Amino acid sequence: MSIDVVTFGCRLNTYESEVIKREAGAAGVDNAVVVNTCAVTAEAVRQARQTIRRVKRERPDARVVVTGCAAQTEAQNFAAMPEVDRVLGNTDKFDRAAWQREDRLAVSDIMAETRMRAQTVDAIEGRTRAFVQVQNGCDHRCTFCIIPFGRGNSRSLAPDDVIAQARRLTGNGYREIVLTGVDITSYADSGLRLGALVKRLLRELPELARLRLSSIDSVEADRDLLDALADEPRLMPHLHLSLQAGDDLILKRMKRRHSRADAIRFCNDMRRLRPDVAFGADIIAGFPTETEEMFARSLDLVDECRLTQLHVFPFSPRPGTPAARMPQLDRGLIKDRARRLREKGDTALASHLQAQVGAQHCVLAESDRTGRTEQFVPVRLNAPVAPGAILDVRVAGHDGRQLLAA
Repeated sequence: MSIDVVTFGCRLNTYESEVIKREAGAAGVDNAVVVNTCAVTAEAVRQARQTIRRVKRERPDARVVVTGCAAQTEAQNFAAMPEVDRVLGNTDKFDRAAWQREDRLAVSDIMAETRMRAQTVDAIEGRTRAFVQVQNGCDHRCTFCIIPFGRGNSRSLAPDDVIAQARRLTGNGYREIVLTGVDITSYADSGLRLGALVKRLLRELPELARLRLSSIDSVEADRDLLDALADEPRLMPHLHLSLQAGDDLILKRMKRRHSRADAIRFCNDMRRLRPDVAFGADIIAGFPTETEEMFARSLDLVDECRLTQLHVFPFSPRPGTPAARMPQLDRGLIKDRARRLREKGDTALASHLQAQVGAQHCVLAESDRTGRTEQFVPVRLNAPVAPGAILDVRVAGHDGRQLLAA
């Protein structure tokens, strides 16, 4: 069977692409390229459409199937592309029967999904760390975000299924597992929240060397999760925060549930609990009505929270969201603010790298020459090692983007 999957977007999509390959293969799909799309930004959708056209030029005989969040939210637009043979929604992409049908458009109502089904995988192709999806969807309606329309409301995977999937992956040789989802700090199933799930997973899988969390919403972090960060050395000291802005009025217009002070307080509290913790963050540049003074507060937040890695999103209006109806900023201004934020992030990263010179780190090798520290900082290794190995490394220097092993 020849099934290639092109994946856009988050770790969740990476995990789901493995399920797609399995289900499509079991359904007898052959000579197909599946484009698993992302809808977070207009740029992500544009790149998906560009990739679809390129794939069809390079493989004119292959069937092109489009799925993922953008396929769910913009199904008709993708179906109208002459290069596309089928469009499958976010529910249908896991349905073997849907893969066996020949209908051009199979997009079920994502809001009808009320339970999360376990989707087991044996490996994550090309990755030395494995992902386990513990949650899907989101109950919050941030004014800029289209993801609930592509993923539905929040639902969580049963703890037993989480443990079983993690055990399966560690049994297949993975030393590090990342818990992932759309809004994982909203995890709630069988009386457990995310912190209790983390504690149970680490307790029941002593063979798991490292556990990592994907992006979290700090305002939802429960007491058990904070305790686990403080007390569990196998839970990696790196948190990627969904901050989005540093100005309180913009946060309110985004319909976020935290304030600037909340974000700063959370980072300070976490450092008291786990002094070696590092923070990354998502920040949007150029949200509607953002003034230069408001933007400056986002720049300042990088220092106030001592962030080390930024994921910067130039604001792009998503159809159907409240922010798309707000007064928009000039695109050139948005791009300039995104550039300035990225430069701020580069400076913060370089400062963090410099502070690590001479330190010892436990590094998971991602390839024969590269790896990541506990804080998810990239490291250039000084000799080839087997991908997936965990080794102690002394830092000799850095090049502004990564650490250099002695």
